[in-house]
Amino acid sequence: MNYIVGDIGNTSTRICLLNQKFSIVKSVVFDTKKIFKKRYFKNILKKFLKKNLNSKFLFSSVVPSGLKEIKKNLKSSKYKVVEIKSLNIKKIIKINVKKINQLGSDRIVNAIGGRKYKNCLILDFGTATTFDIIKNGVYEGGVIAPGVKLSMMNLSNSTALLPMFSLKNSQKNYGKNTKDALNAGFIWGYEGLINNIINKITSKWKMKYKLILTGGYANFFKKIIKNKAIIDQNITIKGIAKVYKELI
Repeated sequence: MNYIVGDIGNTSTRICLLNQKFSIVKSVVFDTKKIFKKRYFKNILKKFLKKNLNSKFLFSSVVPSGLKEIKKNLKSSKYKVVEIKSLNIKKIIKINVKKINQLGSDRIVNAIGGRKYKNCLILDFGTATTFDIIKNGVYEGGVIAPGVKLSMMNLSNSTALLPMFSLKNSQKNYGKNTKDALNAGFIWGYEGLINNIINKITSKWKMKYKLILTGGYANFFKKIIKNKAIIDQNITIKGIAKVYKELI
């Protein structure tokens, strides 16, 4: 049996085909806004359809309208989309927050994907930069900070003369021109933000955490994070696969 899982984010969506061992065998990433283009999702889906495919697709989603559109696309087919929050997630991981419905599905599956480390901090460089804490196998909450790319775009779009630019990690001094000044501000600013938040979280409990980085800028910022970290770009999908395996 093969399975389809997906993660609908504010910026991008990833769909994966899993084999009988719930390992990724095929994956595609596209802009979430393309979900709303006529037949776009159906054309993407054709790449994944094969024999012995389970009729239930499992998605995490932080874009309700995107999930609704995918369900609409599949309405006349034999396939059904299930969102992870509709399942009894507490059977898999204890979540120590007051209102689970206010917790993003992506953060829940990240926590499930990282739970094997028992004590870990998952840093996800997505549309927002999120920090999620798993202590003794329990999800304890986290921190949400502005996303790197979104902050860059907002600054450029909100000013008349500041350009959009690409980050370069070779910044050794303050800028002598506008782009270098912007680069210094974002690299040094996020270096301080990331390291300070990690320190605030880890010093509270005086214990060692496995630091896991994922998302678009994971490789970039790994070089300037003071703590030792690993990169796992599949942690979200691994969490969804775990939910599929145990709850569907």
